[in-house]
Amino acid sequence: MAGVLLALGFPLAVSVAAAQQQRVVIDRIDDTARFAALAQFVTERPSGSRRTVKDERQETLQSELERYWEVYGIKAGVFYRDDEPMAHAPADWYLSKSGDVRRAFEEALLSRPGHDPKQVWPWQDGRLVVASPVIRDGDVIAVVVTDSPTAKMRSETLRGWLPIALGEAAAMLMAVGAALRLTGWVLHPVRILDATTHDIATGSLKSRVAVAGGPPELRRLARSFNEMADNVEAVLEQQRAFVADASHQLRNPLSALLLRIELLALELPEDNEEVASVRTEGKRLAQVLDDLLDLALAEHAAADLQLTDIGALAAERVAAWRPLADEKGVRLREECPAVTAWADPVALSSALDAVIDNALKFTPEGEEVTVTVFANGEKSTIVIADRGPGLAEEELTRIGDRFWRSNRHQNVKGSGLGLSISRALLAAAGGTIAYAHHEPHGLRVTVTVPRSEPPGV
Repeated sequence: MAGVLLALGFPLAVSVAAAQQQRVVIDRIDDTARFAALAQFVTERPSGSRRTVKDERQETLQSELERYWEVYGIKAGVFYRDDEPMAHAPADWYLSKSGDVRRAFEEALLSRPGHDPKQVWPWQDGRLVVASPVIRDGDVIAVVVTDSPTAKMRSETLRGWLPIALGEAAAMLMAVGAALRLTGWVLHPVRILDATTHDIATGSLKSRVAVAGGPPELRRLARSFNEMADNVEAVLEQQRAFVADASHQLRNPLSALLLRIELLALELPEDNEEVASVRTEGKRLAQVLDDLLDLALAEHAAADLQLTDIGALAAERVAAWRPLADEKGVRLREECPAVTAWADPVALSSALDAVIDNALKFTPEGEEVTVTVFANGEKSTIVIADRGPGLAEEELTRIGDRFWRSNRHQNVKGSGLGLSISRALLAAAGGTIAYAHHEPHGLRVTVTVPRSEPPGV
């Protein structure tokens, strides 16, 4: 649209300027023709001599030129072929040796009137020169020259351009408005699709795109997206249901099996290594099933968000784990000032339990674990840092995956699901968990929860 407007506006503006100049040129041609007609009747000057006495017709011509100069401010003169003036006004104006006046004079001497002077634009401080020959008996005896100022013509051209500029601006504004409406209509479903995709990516699997408005292609895309989201949600729900059902169904037979092992152990010597090994593996399997059930519930349950004192909650969990830390000889230190955030207290407590348990599990005797709470802009942050062996760079990318455990720590008790449960609990409440190195050695876990009230709470 901009290109079309410019393609139409520029030629129109040029046409307006040319028409305005052409009107002025025609007026000057008429004036020079009138002066040339008067000059034809002036008594011819003797060849090679200067006229010292003016005749009556010459005085009439001089009077007309002077009145022309006084009224219009246009220099005008009739000059013989040798540049001598027959009559001219103002009195101090003569032919120049170069420039536009000289070129127009010489063209007129050749009987070629300068009817097409160079275009003068509004930003140019130029003058308009028009010359016409004075012909007597077929010969050019003199030339009438007018030298007009162009200020008025240029201002008239600008006034002629003003409606064009206003029209272009109005058309451009209308085009921009139409483009904004059009792009808004096209992009509105795209923005909704983007927001819904973000909601689903952050755990709100119930979010769907409202199929309304926009081009037909985007409406079809919205329907396809909703179908995909329904299928993904169904698959995940089936997965959760399978994990929960399998964990629950296996829990009872496993409990009965462990009971039978205990009864069998009564008939065997107390130091029987096989019975002790079977008992240990059975208890480990029971812990894995419990963790699987907790993970399935964490991924399925909706968060109960409340405005919570994160500092008090973290201090409470530190106090709960302090006896175990003292038993292992690990210093458990806290810096938990009062900081509020929106969180599910039960879910956040469970997540902190899993992280603190993991830190105490890998921190050797004599080292320390610190729990620090602070506000950071729109987030409240809890940092749990230990002095354990830490993880390698490639291991940091896998921590939190289900059943993953570092090859260096396979002998440490655990199922590899604790941090996965923490991540699921935090994600359901809009929180995050991140892992990094803690210098000089150890692991630094950062838990963040939002301080602003989530929509819909």
